Amino acid sequence: MRPVPAACCGLLIATLGAMAQTSARPDATSHIGKAVRLMEQRQFDQAAVELEAALAADPNNDQVRIQYATCLFAEERNEEARRQFEIERRRFGDAPGLSYYLGRLDLRANDYASAIQRLAPLESNPAFLKAPLYLGLAYMGAGQPARALECLAVAAKRNPRDPEVHYRLARAYSMANRDDEANREYKLYRETTENQRLAEIGGSDCADALRIRPIAQARVICQPLADPDDSHRLILLGQLYCDHRAFADAVEPLRRATELDPESFDAWQYLGLSLFRLERYAEALPPLRKAASLNPQYFSSLVLLASALHAVGDDAAALPILERAHSLNPDDAQVTSAIERLRANRKSRK
Repeated sequence: MRPVPAACCGLLIATLGAMAQTSARPDATSHIGKAVRLMEQRQFDQAAVELEAALAADPNNDQVRIQYATCLFAEERNEEARRQFEIERRRFGDAPGLSYYLGRLDLRANDYASAIQRLAPLESNPAFLKAPLYLGLAYMGAGQPARALECLAVAAKRNPRDPEVHYRLARAYSMANRDDEANREYKLYRETTENQRLAEIGGSDCADALRIRPIAQARVICQPLADPDDSHRLILLGQLYCDHRAFADAVEPLRRATELDPESFDAWQYLGLSLFRLERYAEALPPLRKAASLNPQYFSSLVLLASALHAVGDDAAALPILERAHSLNPDDAQVTSAIERLRANRKSRK
């Protein structure tokens, strides 16, 4: 599962602080909602068109510009992405999220000195787990192999299940004529690559089992995905259980995934969904709030959060969230009807 830029925007916006939390103009919100859905489907070229239209309608909206820049980045439209990120940098200064993306763009452009300058302050920042990898590559490109090795070793320690990290570190050791360490990392690269391949096979087998077998038999087939130290496998397992309505089985893998990767939108979203479907509404609220904070313009998250608030009797909090969801997707009849009911209920109580 590759990170989805729409979710990554939440982290980037969070690092900019409250100034970036701008309310979108009504004529921009429908474009934003369409763009987020397109980005979730990895249709970045179409999403960029919607975001460009939203930005034309609301040119001072930082969230929209960040989403647009991140979408351009995913499309490797590097110079266009840089222009958008630079506009935000002039407003907010060298904020960590902006430095991370601009540093990666510098790396793509082989401007290693600038990449180092931007990424070095993020080397130990837990919000940017891959920063040591990209910093190591920048040092390698700049002809500083010793410093590159240090950063890549940190990257391997922080992301031990990432094949790319082990491959890059192995290459660095080979260039330093440290053959034993290079062989160790190449071995880890092969193992982690194979682990990913097996996880994909296991996910397919699990999905088939959940579709055609009783749940007790399916659990046995799905169990190999339940690695307590691998958030990606746990999220995949939780998603598969949710997709096949085995919500009780999804809770614990997803709860563990949130501990391993507290910035994973998917982990929080599916955990909240599972608890909601189990009618454990009060328990569902914290993960749903976290998911909405990580991806504040994801329609389904907002609707689910509002539904959970309504289920615990907090219609006053549910209504503005539903209204925000409606602004993102005004054609959804169910949300429109729910808003009308909540507004009518509030009027009848006055």
